[in-house]
Amino acid sequence: MYEKFGEFDSWEEINKAAEGQKEEGDTEALKELAKENGIDIEDAEDYLDGTIPELCTPLIAALGKLKVEEEDLKPKDIMEDWLNYIRQLCSSDPEICRNVRKKKKSLKGCIGALLKWSYNHQQTINKDIITAAGISGSRVTIGIPGIRTAHQIIKEYYS
Repeated sequence: MYEKFGEFDSWEEINKAAEGQKEEGDTEALKELAKENGIDIEDAEDYLDGTIPELCTPLIAALGKLKVEEEDLKPKDIMEDWLNYIRQLCSSDPEICRNVRKKKKSLKGCIGALLKWSYNHQQTINKDIITAAGISGSRVTIGIPGIRTAHQIIKEYYS
């Protein structure tokens, strides 16, 4: 995932690296830095031509990391929903943004925390629902957190 420049721990570190590439005049390396961190090439071009003062903000850096991790993890269905919950929290909570960017935190780790909660909070499904679903099992359980619980788990993970 972070083959050329390594993983950055903060948006400030990304901006410092971008500043170094810009000072050296290495536009291709700066664009590769942006790409490797999930930052749009258009943002890199805007930074290069002086339209924006920095390559990224805390939100752009966090969403960029999530984008890169999503490409690696390829979440589906409920895990995609969980990823969107993380994005929503980033949009409303600057502290979550900063913590998403930390090297010790990852989308895999956060989804793992949500999955652990799910496993530990399975509930038995009513037999009438099992019958209505056309399932022949005698006992069916499910454990998926609602949005409020998922938000809390995400906040705890990224604290």
